[in-house]
Amino acid sequence: MGTGVESGVGLTALMVAAARAIETHRPDALAADRYAEHFVRAARASAHWPVHPRQVRGGEADPLWGRLGRYFGLRTRVLDDHLLASARAGARQVVLLGAGLDTRAFRLDWPLGCTVFELDRPGVLAFKQDVLDRRDATPAARRAPVAVDLREDWAEALLAAGFRSEAPTAWLAEGLLLYLPSAAERSLVDTVDRLSAGGSTLAYEVKLGLESDAVRSHPVYTAARLRIGVDLLALFDGEPRPDTRADLAGRGWSTRVHTPFDFSRHHGRGPLPEPDDALAANRWILAHKPSP
Repeated sequence: MGTGVESGVGLTALMVAAARAIETHRPDALAADRYAEHFVRAARASAHWPVHPRQVRGGEADPLWGRLGRYFGLRTRVLDDHLLASARAGARQVVLLGAGLDTRAFRLDWPLGCTVFELDRPGVLAFKQDVLDRRDATPAARRAPVAVDLREDWAEALLAAGFRSEAPTAWLAEGLLLYLPSAAERSLVDTVDRLSAGGSTLAYEVKLGLESDAVRSHPVYTAARLRIGVDLLALFDGEPRPDTRADLAGRGWSTRVHTPFDFSRHHGRGPLPEPDDALAANRWILAHKPSP
């Protein structure tokens, strides 16, 4: 097993799944995902990674499974809350762009009539489906996996899966735009806007600007590279990033920008700033397209 998730960006999906598994078992967990550890154990590349806090030698002081892991747990909770709020406000379509090993279709309490569309590469979706089938997983909403490459035209495949552009949608690009070429990010935002009815929302993650040499040497990056073979800095697209927030504003969307630390303080747990911080440039953007 493991096709599609054993290398490159696919490997980051396993890294995030391991972080969710560890978070699930914390006594003060921000999010719970009972499927996450099964993804980690099913892939050869990650079979030996920790999936429980007791397996993390340094606890929350560990830069990889402590600090970065807690970051992913916090991000999961914040975006869970955002998507559920959008659904309860009337969006009955949820589109996960670069869904990876996301299990929100299974683990969240969706309002009646919701459809969760999961867009990712065929190999990733096949690996995910195999693991879920082995666990007899049953989704809590209608689930529609859509095999696409988000660097190419994916709108027709989404529409063919039953997506309705006249209905409000909650879009999510979690940990995606960092890896896309600039042209692909601009195309993706254009497609999201074109397919979004009034009342739609979009949540996404960006990094602000280029990081200094000191930040690039942060233990979060070095631990991921040396201990599990995930070179995040090499995977981030190096082109100048488009100003997606300004693009959305120009199309009539309202946007709110948050640092992860805003939510660490709100929830009373999660990473806080530190010197030469690898997380300091991360921003979570929550956007809304008003109804006509």
